Amino acid sequence: MNQPHSASLWSRLWTLGETAIRGLEALQPAAQLAARWFIAGVFFRSGLTKIADWETTVALFTDEYHVPLLSPELAAALGTSAELALPVLILFGFAGRFAAAGLFILNIVAVISVEDMPIPALQQHIFWGSVLVGLLLWGPGRWSVDRFVWPRLRALVVGAPPVDAASAAGPASSRRI
Repeated sequence: MNQPHSASLWSRLWTLGETAIRGLEALQPAAQLAARWFIAGVFFRSGLTKIADWETTVALFTDEYHVPLLSPELAAALGTSAELALPVLILFGFAGRFAAAGLFILNIVAVISVEDMPIPALQQHIFWGSVLVGLLLWGPGRWSVDRFVWPRLRALVVGAPPVDAASAAGPASSRRI
């Protein structure tokens, strides 16, 4: 006799859980935008610092940052260029995964290049890397240029009719943008 009441309680709890999940999923675009905004700011400000005093930047790449296989001047130029260009792409969500991959590699090179990186700095780089991995895995999100450009670009390249942006995103579990 207790079973109908128990089933009703479980049904209500299940519905409440589904409602909570839908609410959280509705926040995903805002969270992805916040992640893009944050990580773009970190790397772009670093690039601005480097171009503000180029001589010091080259000196740092000569004395402190030992980038394998590259001269200090080339490493400084490439790193600074990446720090200024890739964050702009990430901020707008244009070629977001490509830009996130580039900054992820830059982040790894930075960690490898500094011989005695203090633990707090290493933890900061690990956090930045985690944010970048999230952008690599889940993409820049619904509030991005990619969401509108890639379905149309795919249609041009593959020859299939363009997929509208809403259906291209698909259900939360299968989004590719």
